[in-house]
Amino acid sequence: MSEQAVEQEPDVEDEAYVLGPKAVAAILYAVDIDDAAKLTELMEPLHPADIADLLEQINAFDRSRLIRLYGREFDGEILSELDEAIREDVIAVLTPQVLTQAVRDMDSDDVVDLVEDLEDHQQEAILEALPDADRMAVQQALSYPEFSAGRLMQREVVMAPEHWTVGEAIDYLRSTPEDELPAQFYHIVLVDPRLHPIGNVTLGKLMRSKRETRLIDIQEETFQTIPVLQDESDVAYAFNQYHLISAPVVDDEERLIGVITIDDAMAVLDEEHEEDILRLAGVGEGSLSDRVVETTKQRLPWLAVNLVTAIAASLVIAQFEAAIAQIVALAVLMPIVASMGGNAGTQSLTVAVRAIATKDLTGANVWRVIRREVLVGLINGVIFAVVMGIVGVLWFGSPALGYVIAAAMVINLVVAGLAGTVIPVILERVGIDPALASGAFVTTVTDVVGFFAFLGLAVVVLL
Repeated sequence: MSEQAVEQEPDVEDEAYVLGPKAVAAILYAVDIDDAAKLTELMEPLHPADIADLLEQINAFDRSRLIRLYGREFDGEILSELDEAIREDVIAVLTPQVLTQAVRDMDSDDVVDLVEDLEDHQQEAILEALPDADRMAVQQALSYPEFSAGRLMQREVVMAPEHWTVGEAIDYLRSTPEDELPAQFYHIVLVDPRLHPIGNVTLGKLMRSKRETRLIDIQEETFQTIPVLQDESDVAYAFNQYHLISAPVVDDEERLIGVITIDDAMAVLDEEHEEDILRLAGVGEGSLSDRVVETTKQRLPWLAVNLVTAIAASLVIAQFEAAIAQIVALAVLMPIVASMGGNAGTQSLTVAVRAIATKDLTGANVWRVIRREVLVGLINGVIFAVVMGIVGVLWFGSPALGYVIAAAMVINLVVAGLAGTVIPVILERVGIDPALASGAFVTTVTDVVGFFAFLGLAVVVLL
């Protein structure tokens, strides 16, 4: 390395080694000067999730050069942490030898998550890298429906007969080769002779108990089995609701075929939350790594829906052209009524969609929640009606105009609370994702009602 190169090398000693700007600059500098040893030194302290973040932040050209220079140090866990939008590009750059080693180190559930969204030729490349037993396990998992427990589970399970003692279980774990056990596990699953799971024993209780203690005597009180075809969102709900750490997965005959651990269940829960947030904003399931064309396709339909709803609101306004022409103040104030209604509706909508997702909003309490949101809208409406009534009088010198906007504010905020709760409930009942479609409907209702109430009352009171 030349003296000039050394002088230009970014200094990261004064920065805590996180994936900050200086660290990224130092890594890219090592790539620029083709220094594999320096790159390995800089990358070694990073967690696979940090390396995945790095690969997502840099451009495709630098990403390709970094992967080739990093070579055989590439960890399979990096692939599982990568955003799906660039995962295929990364796999395409990896050599077959590096890809084989990376995939062999992954648990079966991570391999399934990796290959399920890839093109056929890339799936084949990864499956060919697996040992026969692992390949068959992954192929069987892929045969289950997408977003089911069968896709989420890992095949590596630590099980023990129900009649075993603590000592027998410990001896079994110590004598079993490391590569035949899961990389991480929290329970030993107790099974009967027909491989039906009957209980869980935590490793903590196992280590605290005497060798002669029967496993069945120290099993967990809370025990849930997961049907292999159960939707993954219901699996995540069960983990969150019952505070599970892991749960065995069973087939149609109630036989043990896999296990789901809390990290996978919580990942699903996080994805559900993120998906709801993105859909409420009408941006689909996009990410920062998506290409321009893909992002445009995701956002275009909901912008089109918004255009239709805006036209509907404009048609209401058009019915009162004469009134607006006579009283210019109406044109100044009517956006306030619609905006307040839209915000109030979004607040109720967000609470309702979240409650539906967590199963807190059900048929048993839906009317109580609706009444609450309507009352909240009424109270807020009265408060802001007083404020806007005063504004109307002071700004335009017209008490009657103040009364009109105050009344319209109350009406629209009450309707906003009602629509923000009822619309997602109705959509959920008819099988439509409320996070995806509620926003457009609620916005339309609050705009139309707001404009109609304000302008209609203005015609009756002021003209």
